[in-house]
Amino acid sequence: MDNINTRVLELAPYQPGKPLEELSRELGIGDAIKLASNENPRGPGQEVRRVLADAMKGTSRYPDGSGYRLKRTLAGRLGVDEAQITLGNGSNDVLELAARVALSPGSGGVVDEHCFVVYPLAIAAAHGKVTRVASINWGHDLDGMEAAIDGATRIVYIANPNNPTGTWVNKSKLEKFLKRVPERVWVVLDEAYFEYVERDDYPDGVQMLVDYRNLIVTRTFSKIYGLAGLRIGYSVTSVEFADLMNRIRQPFNVNALALAAAEAALTDDEYVTMSRHLNMTGMDYLVEGIGKLGFRVIPSAGNFVCFESGQASGAIYQALLQLGVIVRPLKNYGMSEHLRVTVGLPDENARFLEALSQIS
Repeated sequence: MDNINTRVLELAPYQPGKPLEELSRELGIGDAIKLASNENPRGPGQEVRRVLADAMKGTSRYPDGSGYRLKRTLAGRLGVDEAQITLGNGSNDVLELAARVALSPGSGGVVDEHCFVVYPLAIAAAHGKVTRVASINWGHDLDGMEAAIDGATRIVYIANPNNPTGTWVNKSKLEKFLKRVPERVWVVLDEAYFEYVERDDYPDGVQMLVDYRNLIVTRTFSKIYGLAGLRIGYSVTSVEFADLMNRIRQPFNVNALALAAAEAALTDDEYVTMSRHLNMTGMDYLVEGIGKLGFRVIPSAGNFVCFESGQASGAIYQALLQLGVIVRPLKNYGMSEHLRVTVGLPDENARFLEALSQIS
């Protein structure tokens, strides 16, 4: 075919975690648990649920295309100008918008070899060449990524923490990298799990924007805020780059329910604190339990655990499905012997470990 973007042919479609409904249809398991997509197992907070019930009354009308109220709330919490914020249909949306603004035919982007699969998809869809850099200890090799930047490079993607491995980049290493990256190269810092991180040396990308105008920070309401099903995220950039992103952003790309829920979620600090505590205790429990079963765990700063099975992970994944437990195999991430499990509720974590013990 000579009438298409041929770089798309090099890619595989994004494979989401198996839905509970699909497992029920296929295997007839009605009490399965899903620990595959790094969602908050608590569900949305009470304030969000209240606001959603009221917002339903206005669904016959188009939403506020500018997202004025949410942008104002975000700007106040983050200490930035409203004009620096771009709202997206999940952070996936703004990750792709960044590539579309930065790239043109003949240019390219740099990613980690075990990066979130959306990055190479976004680069290729924008006619860019994808350059993958080998990881070090399952994390970003920032020196290697810097060395991979050439005259055609226009964008670099860094997830902090990284999905699917959970590794993170500390502040000093990130600052060293940003100082050495040419100003013509945009650096996308994906902080989808920002609110979960409890590390003293973990950097806040938004606070670094004042020093690095080529920095693009993305965050989401899909993780700790419990709004994955509503699809809403955002980026914080220079005013100039945000203006370009908003020129190509789809009209009404964020629905009215998502806008209302996200604004409400930002007011519920107690919910976030409790979710972070639940994740911390669940993480410790899973890491200890997986380790006792003889599997090698990658230290994680997110809300999930990635571990090495010592064999092709597909067999373990399928065996867990038969026991009603959905996790994430990582073959598509270049990690054919690894699985990723989301930190769930205490009973879900216990059920996962019990199932894993039966097949290990």
